[in-house]
Amino acid sequence: MKCFFRSSVLLLAAMACQPNPPSDEKMNVFTPIDSRAISDNVVHLMADEWMLITAGTPDHFNTMTASWGAVGHLWNRPVAFCFIRPQRYTFEFAEAQDCFTLSFFDETYRPALALCGRVSGRDVDKVKEAGLTPRILESGNVAFEEARLIIECRKIYTDFFTPEQFIDDPSGIYPSGDFHKMYIGEIIHAWKGEKQGTKH
Repeated sequence: MKCFFRSSVLLLAAMACQPNPPSDEKMNVFTPIDSRAISDNVVHLMADEWMLITAGTPDHFNTMTASWGAVGHLWNRPVAFCFIRPQRYTFEFAEAQDCFTLSFFDETYRPALALCGRVSGRDVDKVKEAGLTPRILESGNVAFEEARLIIECRKIYTDFFTPEQFIDDPSGIYPSGDFHKMYIGEIIHAWKGEKQGTKH
């Protein structure tokens, strides 16, 4: 599956993805935003709020909770970094696809994110168990209707961490040697989600 690549234009009001309008008033209405309009404290966004990394197709995808990552500017592009261990079920989806999404939620969804980090999609339908609703983007990538912020990325660089690259001893973080793979994705779309009826 190829995702839509737009190298310079990120303000895409005319291309807003609304294929699955929410029927529940608790769902969010999404507005496309430029990546530069992401105003969150990114350390808090990644470390404290957590996020869902999702990859796959509408018919076959998986998601996982993560608290490591970054958003920034690299190679003249807006980018997001995420990290996935190879034993995670989401890893095979991230490897197979050109794109991934990052979904961020308000604090009321903390239990849902905790569940998505605790159980494997190999064993259970954790999206259903967590009470989340897949949102199929125009590109065919998957995010979630309940998210307050969605970032869609196209992979532009991947690599495994290796022991010799560490300056500090990594054994405390990787006692089993199961090093993450880093994914750097160009931010190709971003959406701000707000509850229906919220005044802008």
